[in-house]
Amino acid sequence: MATLEEKLDKIRSPNLQSQQQTGVVLKAVEETLKEQNTQPTPTGYFAALLALLNQSLESGKINRELTPSVVYLLDVVTPFAPQPLLRSKFTQILTLLAPVLLLDDAEAPLLRPSIGCLESLLLAQDSAAWKLPTTEISPRRAVAGLLNLAIDPRPKVRKRAQDALKKVLKNPPPSPSLDHPAADLCAETAMRSLSEIAKKAALSRKQKKASAEHDPTLIHALQLVKTIAAATGGWPSANIEALCELLLSIAKSGNEHMTMAVFDIFEMIFEGMADEVASAKLPRLLEIISELRPSANDTQLLPPWIAILSRGYDVSAQTDPEETFQKLPDLFAMISEFLESSSHNIRISASECLISFMANCIPDQVIIEPSIYDEKVLEKIGKNAESLLSVKYQAAWMETFNVLGAIFDALRWRANPMMLNVVRTVGELRGNNSFMGKKEADEVLGKAIRAMGPEAVLSVLPLNLIKPVKDQPGRAWMLPILRDYTTNTNLQHFKTEFIPLSEAMFQRVLDNGDDAKTMEIKIYETIVHQTWSILPGYCDLPLDLTVAFDQAFAEMLANLLYRQVDLRLDVCRALKALVESNQAVASLQDEDNLILKSRVSKEDAQNNLTFLGGFAGNLLAVLFNVYSQTLPQSRGPILQTINAYLSITPEKELIETFDRVSQMLASSLNEANDKDKKAQKSKDSMPSTSQTLMDLVITMSVYLPRQSFGPLFNIAALIIVKDDDPQLQKKAYKLIPRLADSETGKIALRERNTDLQQLILSSAEKVSVPARRERLAAIAALVPFIPDTALHFIPSVLSEVVICCKEHNERARTSAFELLVLMGQKLADAKGKPIDNSKVPHMPKDAPPVSASIEEYFTMVSAGLAGSTPHMISASITALTRILYEFREIINQEVLSDLVQTMDLFLTSNNREIVKSVLGFVKVCVISLPTELMLPRLPTMVPNLMVWAHEHKGHFRAKVKHILERMVRRFGFDVVNRNCPEADRKVLTNIRKTKERSKRKKEAGDEEGNQPNGKRRSRFESEYDEALYSSDESDASDDSDAEVLGKSRKAQKGGSTYILEDDDEPLDLLDRKALASISSTKPGKIRKAGKTKAKTDLDGKLILGEEDGDDDVMVIDTPGGNGEETGVGAYVAALKSKDVGRRGRGGRLKFSNKRGKDDDDDEMDVDEKDVSTIKSQINRGGRGGASSRGFRPGRGGGSARGRSGRGGISAGRRGLGEEKRHGPAFGGKVGKPKSPGRR
Repeated sequence: MATLEEKLDKIRSPNLQSQQQTGVVLKAVEETLKEQNTQPTPTGYFAALLALLNQSLESGKINRELTPSVVYLLDVVTPFAPQPLLRSKFTQILTLLAPVLLLDDAEAPLLRPSIGCLESLLLAQDSAAWKLPTTEISPRRAVAGLLNLAIDPRPKVRKRAQDALKKVLKNPPPSPSLDHPAADLCAETAMRSLSEIAKKAALSRKQKKASAEHDPTLIHALQLVKTIAAATGGWPSANIEALCELLLSIAKSGNEHMTMAVFDIFEMIFEGMADEVASAKLPRLLEIISELRPSANDTQLLPPWIAILSRGYDVSAQTDPEETFQKLPDLFAMISEFLESSSHNIRISASECLISFMANCIPDQVIIEPSIYDEKVLEKIGKNAESLLSVKYQAAWMETFNVLGAIFDALRWRANPMMLNVVRTVGELRGNNSFMGKKEADEVLGKAIRAMGPEAVLSVLPLNLIKPVKDQPGRAWMLPILRDYTTNTNLQHFKTEFIPLSEAMFQRVLDNGDDAKTMEIKIYETIVHQTWSILPGYCDLPLDLTVAFDQAFAEMLANLLYRQVDLRLDVCRALKALVESNQAVASLQDEDNLILKSRVSKEDAQNNLTFLGGFAGNLLAVLFNVYSQTLPQSRGPILQTINAYLSITPEKELIETFDRVSQMLASSLNEANDKDKKAQKSKDSMPSTSQTLMDLVITMSVYLPRQSFGPLFNIAALIIVKDDDPQLQKKAYKLIPRLADSETGKIALRERNTDLQQLILSSAEKVSVPARRERLAAIAALVPFIPDTALHFIPSVLSEVVICCKEHNERARTSAFELLVLMGQKLADAKGKPIDNSKVPHMPKDAPPVSASIEEYFTMVSAGLAGSTPHMISASITALTRILYEFREIINQEVLSDLVQTMDLFLTSNNREIVKSVLGFVKVCVISLPTELMLPRLPTMVPNLMVWAHEHKGHFRAKVKHILERMVRRFGFDVVNRNCPEADRKVLTNIRKTKERSKRKKEAGDEEGNQPNGKRRSRFESEYDEALYSSDESDASDDSDAEVLGKSRKAQKGGSTYILEDDDEPLDLLDRKALASISSTKPGKIRKAGKTKAKTDLDGKLILGEEDGDDDVMVIDTPGGNGEETGVGAYVAALKSKDVGRRGRGGRLKFSNKRGKDDDDDEMDVDEKDVSTIKSQINRGGRGGASSRGFRPGRGGGSARGRSGRGGISAGRRGLGEEKRHGPAFGGKVGKPKSPGRR
């Protein structure tokens, strides 16, 4: 909260005209205090302002100029005045403020500060003052005034009064009572005013008058009740019955706003009763609400009443769960009666209330360890649920299914056996072909399977697939439901129920032999697949894992993995689920919630994992073999399963497995060396054995004990230097980042850091191009573990990282930039630590050590500026740009200045590659470096930039213009213009005019928002993105800028896609052809297409059987949107149009480049020879017709050629998927005719 002095400072220097008078009054008060030698304390201000208020109200009338300012200042000062002073002056202040508060025409600016003063006064009063009656000048009388203002029609006054009341009621004076002394008064007054206003509103409705007069007042009264309910922790008990009756009668009115307001009040009352102290009022409140039960057919009042009851018992379940649970069967029966209603709204409300009861009113303890009495209550709920499926609720079956689903979710495994009859009934309904609610029934059965387990459900709804029982339907439709909902059940049931089913169905497929597959055989195959798709559900935290998962079952799964390729995914998912579900339970902390969730304790889960660890070795052997036989695109699930089992494999077995894989890898590498290098492999060919084994080594690495890291790093060292197999080399580099993910791996990286550094440095020459990104990732994983004594590793690899900033692979470049930043942060963190330069390769042995710092890092990177090739220099500049942007705030200003000066010199280079990088550097400098640093550089930087403003290659001109725009925004037009060479100032003038035009359009309220300035705020996520990318030149900012600065390229490319829409009908985005109407550039005006007529010759005869674009001398223009204006028709249209050809020098026809509203064509010459066939037509039309502005083939015809090679853009840019448009035909070629006079 701001101090008094801060608040007064704002008044002394007002921003608004309306506050000028207040500032003058404050100045006068302070001068008075100064003259009287009184300290400007809150007490001094308070006394002076009180005297001034007394003067302004002396005649009994309000001084319109002085009083509002004095009261405003009093409102500011009063909260800081001492409380004893406020108590002693209460009568005097209230006497002065009373005329203001009671005045009928008092304005809001006067009333609001008056309410504020009153609030501060009431907060300061003690218990004795609150006991005084309202007949005297007392706090209670002041509260009565506030209650009156709390239903004022003016929103700001009303809100201020309600806020004041809330604050006063929430801060009662110290006393034994919990409620505020004025709470009863507030409740009674609010009730009385609400009752009166509600009666008036009801009367006006009866008389069928417009209710608009009373409705706002009623809403205001309800807001006041809500405020008091929120402030008093519910509502005073004595008045609660009357309030409920009144609120429900208002909700009955049918006005949606009133009903919602009533809901809010009940919500507030219930919230206030949620704490232990106020919860004693709750049973009585719920009893009252139950007694106020409306008629069963009251569609207006019943839904809100049900919703209020639902919320009330939700709160009751939180405060007294046992008592609420005992009432649940009776409540369920009462509410379920409303499901018979013919009103859809009532049925929906009733079903939602029952769902709420199930979700909130059944305590966890009842599910975990129910008492005998609890079980009886659950049985009653089960019987109630059965009754919902009787014929009388037939209209509400969809709502009933939702309630039944909620019951299964709430009762969990306790639903068995009490809900079995419900399952049977729903299953029989679902099996009926004429039943319409199959989807809803499937969901109920699914929830039953999840709650009770598939065994219980299949006991009443058997599948009947192997040996169908007569008169019993087959239920193959249940297999997908079982797949989606089975969890946390007995795995043994799968072995007894589904494995025989799978075997029987598969035998029928085998019996078919090699014969053509009939539909029946395909169905059997589908059932086999669906059967095994249920296994992952059975393996999700099974209850009998140690009993059901035996050697025989494991062997069967292994055989399936080998032989049934189609079932591999499901078997892998099941094996992985066994481990991961138990690991999830073993890692949980909350024991109670754990038991409720899964019936598997933490100890059981740990035992299960140990049990599975015994099978891990054999399972891994199988998975390794299967992995080596699988194509790369299908290996993901197998590798994830291998990863899961490696995490639970005993250490001894893990070491043995690793040793075995290592030996196989060594032998496969030797074999690979002996073989000749084969031709390029196809996409579907198997990877080499070495690559497969390396994948397994990488997966194992994080689980290996420390003693295995020696051989592991030896493998990496051996493969990293092999440059004849790039894929294998990539995998070897992946080891280091993989180890950085585990705690043991981190220790190993720390211990073997020196060896790994040496390995990285020694393999620099052997790295293959595809492996560069992985190598950079490996270095990045190693950098955090570098000790302060080995910082020389950073300058050793720096040149390689810098060069990678110019890699062709985008992800490799991104990795290089991230690594540059990471190394900079490492040196910044190790500030002052020595870097031994004598250990850096290519440095003299007697090179002196230097201290680590960010400035030293910049010096290291800058060394590349002295490189022998432009490529190295360009890469160094790009690297400097990235680290400059990252560390610009912590680097020494002197280093920055030198760096900018050096880059200024590089701008004068003749090498485009170098200058391209320098332009990116200059851009970052202009955007992010301090103004005082950049201004002295402008006299040389701007002229050097302008040299490249005339270079078109590589977008140099656009880049320079973009940088100049940034300069103008940052430093002002005059500064940049002053430093710009005279000859190049046209560019700056163009920038200025463009900005001014944009500003004018914005001010004119240009709704199109074509200029970027008009939509800057919505396009960019951050201020930097806005500064960097918002420009009038769409291609001025190169993609590489975003990449260098670590920004996403997607951010700058958004929002520039257009839809080419037909005038007749909107574009159907679901149509496959819609892609043809999506354009990345703003389209021109699309010409209307017309019905194409057959071609005619000069005599008007039809020409049939000729293709468009044949060598017809009449076809000079490509038909545009309007196909009927071809041949002579186009020229006749041209004669009648305003754009008729004009003769220039040499007898050539000239087309004007003056554009009309729809014109987008440049001036164009047409040779006389090419239009000889139409001379007579033009002459016949009279010279007057030929002297018009320009020759143009009507509105439908496209131009022969648009400027800059764009071709008739007025006809719209060709969208993706559209056929190509062809230009005019001249002797079978597309081109612009040359005139005889052209050289």
